[in-house]
Amino acid sequence: MYLEHFKLKKPPFSLTPNTEFYCELPTHNEALNVLLLSLNQGEGFIKIVGEVGTGKTLICRLLLNALDDSFVTAYIPNPDQSGESLRLSLAIELGLKPEKNLPQHELLELINLRLLELFKAGKKTVLIIDEAQALPESCLEAIRLLTNLETEEKKLLQVVLFGQHELDYKLDQNHMRQLKQRITFSYCLKPLAKEELEIYICHRLAKAGYTYGSMFSPSAKRYLFRASGGLPRLLNVLCHKALLVSYGRGISTVDLKSAKRAIEDTECAYNLKTRLNSPIVLGAISCFVLAVILTLYWKLGLL
Repeated sequence: MYLEHFKLKKPPFSLTPNTEFYCELPTHNEALNVLLLSLNQGEGFIKIVGEVGTGKTLICRLLLNALDDSFVTAYIPNPDQSGESLRLSLAIELGLKPEKNLPQHELLELINLRLLELFKAGKKTVLIIDEAQALPESCLEAIRLLTNLETEEKKLLQVVLFGQHELDYKLDQNHMRQLKQRITFSYCLKPLAKEELEIYICHRLAKAGYTYGSMFSPSAKRYLFRASGGLPRLLNVLCHKALLVSYGRGISTVDLKSAKRAIEDTECAYNLKTRLNSPIVLGAISCFVLAVILTLYWKLGLL
């Protein structure tokens, strides 16, 4: 019913990082270009940081899709583990089947031999770690030791870290200076600029099958930008809720009223000076949005 009401083929503002909805905005394009150029040149160690919701995981997936057959990738999405576990995860990603309880020096030697084998076959091996701010220091030290693996000409293992700004705080510690000095390229993802918001919203709506002009009013977009701080993930949350509110009101566009109600129902929305802070108003708006969702479920036969 939701999609039919707005003449959409699929949800336009899903929170799942879907590369199909990738919008080629400057900050994301620059980050992806830095990654591809650096890895193709064998530059060794790259760090991409950004605030929560700026699109790091999306860029990570785009990178994995963009690397050609000359690359072998080892992707670790959940890095909150020990240095020993990290080496084991890398070995498995590289196609090895190490025995249980294998001594760490032997596991490292197996990894080294596998990397040499891939190098001789003309392959470039890349270790990609998402949510790298969660890496404990033992893991960071394990990564530093892995970057020691090299021939006289090339590094056998390149590393890409995606993380929040807490990763920078960790690397700024004095005892982390050896690892930090190995980072050859670093890039910080920025929030969307005001003029990019309309491009972003229109792009996602078009990808979802919308072809009927502007769905969001100018005033709604201004409020959504201020409340999201330009963070794509938060903007997706707000736009999705605004569509739900408009659906409940029986209108086919998102006006200022729908945008305000979506914003007031979202705890993490910020930078909105005109927010209605009255507990009574907030409670009423939350009940309204809940009623809209329940109505939608009822119409779909889910209740």
